[in-house]
Amino acid sequence: MSAYNLIIGIVPRGSAELLTHAAVAAGAGGGTISRGKGTAATSFLQILGLSDSDKDLVYIVASAESTKSIMDAMILASSEKKQPFGILFTMGVNSFIRTGVISGKDQLMNETTHQLITVIVNKGFADDAMAAARKAGAGGGTIMNARGTARPGEETFFGMEIVPEKDMILILAENAKVQPIMDAIKALPCLEKPGTGIAFACPAENFTLLGKKK
Repeated sequence: MSAYNLIIGIVPRGSAELLTHAAVAAGAGGGTISRGKGTAATSFLQILGLSDSDKDLVYIVASAESTKSIMDAMILASSEKKQPFGILFTMGVNSFIRTGVISGKDQLMNETTHQLITVIVNKGFADDAMAAARKAGAGGGTIMNARGTARPGEETFFGMEIVPEKDMILILAENAKVQPIMDAIKALPCLEKPGTGIAFACPAENFTLLGKKK
């Protein structure tokens, strides 16, 4: 089991502080908020809280011992919100770096039902990648604007051409659908050229829907 967990919440735009304040009150050291956009297209897909709308993404690193209490506080804080309000899940952190300290690497031992697929492509390819993922069984995803961070003069980074603007797609999928989704994205004509994108998947633990049931 990992010594630390990354807690990830995806909620409507403007709601991130609801989760972060609850998390800090429960002992979290703080968090990071980014903005994204949901891409789910039907009412059935809205059960994941990822309908077409602006989203806040919350990232909090917590020790394994404090993860449950922090998540419980975040769930309680959103309990009066109408479902689907958002989603909350964790990912094991195998190597956690703090100033002057690097923790040992641990193996993920918990069985999980979902995985988080992360796709990073040159800007403009996100819609194609998301369409392919949907056809392969993805319920929806969250698209975020990103940018490359390579130093001037470097032509590639992890095999990708250095294009300043990127699109990053986060897709939460059931285990059985992960490989078909990855294969569908890899087969896109717009991604045939080497270096035009990367994708990877990580186990998503403690998957929870936020908000009260109707």
